[in-house]
Amino acid sequence: MRTRSRLVAAVLAAATLGSAPALAGGLGAWVRAEQADLRLVSATEAIGPGQDRLRLGLHVRLETGWKIYWRSPGSAGLPPRLDWDGSANLGQATLRWPAPQRFELFGLQSYGYAGEVVLPIEARLVEPGAPAVLGARVEYLVCREICIPGAARVALDLPAGPPTPSAAAHLIDRFAGRVPAPAAAAGVTLAAEIGTGALVVTARGSHPFVAPDLFVETAALPDLPAPRVSLAEGGRTARFTFPDVALPAGTRLTATVVDGPVAIEGETVALAAARGLGAVLAIALIGGLILNLMPCVLPVLALKVTGLAGLAGAQPGAARRSLLATAAGVALSMLALGAALAGLRAAGASIGWGVQFQQPVFLAFMAALTGLFAFNLWGLFAIGAPRWAGTLAEAAPRRGLAGDLATGAFATLLATPCSAPFVGTAAAWALTRGTGEILAVFAALGAGLALPWVALAAVPRLAALLPRPGAWMIRLRAAMGVLLAATSAWLMTVLASQAGTEVAAGVAASLAAAGAALWLARGRRAALPAAVALALGAVALPAFPGAPPAPPPPAGTLAFSAVEAERRARSGETLLVDITAEWCITCQVNKALVLERGAVAELLRAGAVGMMRGDWTRPDPAITAYLARHGRVGIPFNAVYGPAAPEGIALPEILTESTVLDAVARAGGTRAQAAR
Repeated sequence: MRTRSRLVAAVLAAATLGSAPALAGGLGAWVRAEQADLRLVSATEAIGPGQDRLRLGLHVRLETGWKIYWRSPGSAGLPPRLDWDGSANLGQATLRWPAPQRFELFGLQSYGYAGEVVLPIEARLVEPGAPAVLGARVEYLVCREICIPGAARVALDLPAGPPTPSAAAHLIDRFAGRVPAPAAAAGVTLAAEIGTGALVVTARGSHPFVAPDLFVETAALPDLPAPRVSLAEGGRTARFTFPDVALPAGTRLTATVVDGPVAIEGETVALAAARGLGAVLAIALIGGLILNLMPCVLPVLALKVTGLAGLAGAQPGAARRSLLATAAGVALSMLALGAALAGLRAAGASIGWGVQFQQPVFLAFMAALTGLFAFNLWGLFAIGAPRWAGTLAEAAPRRGLAGDLATGAFATLLATPCSAPFVGTAAAWALTRGTGEILAVFAALGAGLALPWVALAAVPRLAALLPRPGAWMIRLRAAMGVLLAATSAWLMTVLASQAGTEVAAGVAASLAAAGAALWLARGRRAALPAAVALALGAVALPAFPGAPPAPPPPAGTLAFSAVEAERRARSGETLLVDITAEWCITCQVNKALVLERGAVAELLRAGAVGMMRGDWTRPDPAITAYLARHGRVGIPFNAVYGPAAPEGIALPEILTESTVLDAVARAGGTRAQAAR
């Protein structure tokens, strides 16, 4: 009975489709219309048992010199439109758009297709495995020197049976391959800035571009001219400049890069261009200074305290040399970090602020180093200065200038997993520029981070306020050693989330063995080399494969998807997106002080606002691309989505309850709801 009803429905639907007869074998009949022949085709000749999806195509052959339009036609035109009314067993049908060509007529730009094209269609069946009778009315605009509206009805019957590839399968696949891939999946990052009368879009990929073109879609400017294109860094960076363009900062753009047979697309936000390198360097200097006050510096608090305590009783000149050496270590290590990021970008890697903490080997190295620092503060070993440095050793604090330099460098590497106000702005600007700009901005960040040490060096007599050396220094060193040991343990918990509990336990065991060796063999020359060897063994452990899968998000929390966030916002939901990582201390502070307490936590628990969380503990190209869309290169990053803000409202790095509630109200809730 059920089979009979299916057949009756199919026959009735076929009768209502009208003029276009269908052919067997996955090929619909050609229909002649204005300056074109059209037909509906399928990648399979029949619908297999349980099959719930179809790969279809609208096949169009145009007369010479005529064209139809892309989804965004440019200065003039209309894209093809399909109406599936009258089809049987057809659910949703989604039209995909292959990369277009650029046409110019009388100085006007338009985008579309000439000659032959197949527009791929992804269709879902209402009843999987059942026959389908497909029919669509196609309305289109075909243009040469003049434009003519066209219409046709195309049809195709697909019976139930073996899903053998049809004669059109290769043709559909060929044009489906020209549909732009997501930029994040292709390893391409996009950034845009507006200013000085021009829109500049930068695409950076892991493989060189050859002859790229860019199509920009935005409601504010439907007809952008062809851009000026320049390539840099061996072709891996393409800059597209649209002169004489005025857009408000914050405009959302869809950018489609077409480079021969390769096409990618992604969204980005046009940010206000900086006034120049000088302005960005000033921002970076301020950002580096603010970084000293961020929660990320907590792991290096012990190093700073012991460094200052080491100046007790020192002569002003010796104190100044020690402080300047520490400042130099801070600045040089930040410059080295910038050089490393520039090198990684030149090699085609996706980069951002704090990405070193996504590498298990780096985490193990820092855990081993903080462990060795703790052992040193506990007096388990000491490194003597060479004879040629005797004079300097007498003039400087006991650890020597080399120790001050190393302490500054180590503190910087450990204190930069999180972004800070101004830091993200400066770093995002730099990482879309050349190597010279990257080094200049990171040098300014380092100078800002080193400013407190330079300020103390300018007034070295402040060291005289410290008590004279005595037993208090031994107790202080022991206490600071405990803080460093706690930092090492924290790093190993982050390592466990990336490389697995077994690897983290192996690193911990190696460091414990190194400490035991130093304790049992105190005073012997072989003790320190043995401990260092064990520490190096700990660093090598994460290099072996076998990382566990990423943990699922907590119950009641959505897994990160930028597309899903916008979809839910447009459907009326309000959503808080939280991009976090185990190694981001500022992220954890935001959670503890704002997201998991007070009015914000009540909104989340009540379901008035949904929570979506992205974990950047490990490298994730989708999150990297999402941050780049919002002009950020590091975390923490939070945004609120809602009906009134489907593209999201980005929040500052340091959250407060009022900023979150205000964003919720603006995104679509009310201030009264937020207060409740």
